[in-house]
Amino acid sequence: MVQKIDRRRFVTLTGIAGVAGLTGTVSARQDDDGEEIDEDADPDEGGEILSWHAGGTGGTYYPLSGEFKTIVEDNTPHGLQVQSTGASVENVGSLAREEAEFALIQNDVAYFAYHGTGLQEFEDMPIENLRGVATLYPETIHILVDAGSDIDSIEDLEGGTINTGDLGSGTQVNALQILETVGITEDDFDEQNTGFSAAADQLRDGDIDAAFIVGGWPVGAVEELATTADIEIVEVTDDTRDDVLEGAEWFAEDTIPGGTYDGVDEDVDTVSVQAMIATHEGVDEGVVEEVTEAIFENSDDLSIKAEFIELETALDGMSIELHPGAEAYFEESDLDLDAELEDDGEDEDEGEDEDDDE
Repeated sequence: MVQKIDRRRFVTLTGIAGVAGLTGTVSARQDDDGEEIDEDADPDEGGEILSWHAGGTGGTYYPLSGEFKTIVEDNTPHGLQVQSTGASVENVGSLAREEAEFALIQNDVAYFAYHGTGLQEFEDMPIENLRGVATLYPETIHILVDAGSDIDSIEDLEGGTINTGDLGSGTQVNALQILETVGITEDDFDEQNTGFSAAADQLRDGDIDAAFIVGGWPVGAVEELATTADIEIVEVTDDTRDDVLEGAEWFAEDTIPGGTYDGVDEDVDTVSVQAMIATHEGVDEGVVEEVTEAIFENSDDLSIKAEFIELETALDGMSIELHPGAEAYFEESDLDLDAELEDDGEDEDEGEDEDDDE
């Protein structure tokens, strides 16, 4: 069963703020290592300019998308125009309006959007043109606090000022789910909404009590924060984790290994969701097949999450219908497509058979 989150501040799909127009102008931003990512597309003759919506520059989506851009442009005639965005929910809106050809989103948000359930802005408004390409890696929930604070558990966040991530992001969705699981409602805390880097600055400066950051560890913004401030990561304890897993089927158990971040020497138990590549049904089947093939046939060229991104796990947690182009690639690669999708379908059916409380 997936919890239905009834919150007052989500971004509507018809007017999501912060999505810049795709004008084709040249731009570049820095990834977490200070390297520039040229967001402008560079197609070869006969190729297409494909808009790819990522996430905030302080998370994993954006630098990983920069690596996908290099792979796709080196191995297909197409060019990727990488866009920094508010991530999952905002990206669903871009795909729904066919303003982007590809985007990175969380598998739980994809399910909610495709089925028109689970979140207020999707309720009874399924995004029927949304299609899956592949799942990538676990996105781990980090709950950051100052090491000198009195916050030892999620319950201790009640009454505090909490950055739950960008408005419309998967991070915000997950943060609100977890807080509600332990009984912290919208009236019980002051919600702040920024990207990961700004949230880290707020925590360092003492402007907030806690920050939720969701991304494959190590997250660049957290790494940088841990080198300049003493932080702790709040554990999702066994009882709370059981409640979270029971209330939202897309979460899985996860652990942040000790030593991942400076000063955090012990393992931290938490939960995670799956990052995935999504597209829409209007994108040409051949284009999707070429892009999917380029990524999985050249995953050894990745430096970010390379240990997770592989053909054998490309459909783990796939929560929506596959695009025919991705399906064609996986079939040609001898992936047991029927078995993979049957397993995921059984999971979805189990969720739908619950009390319609999604």
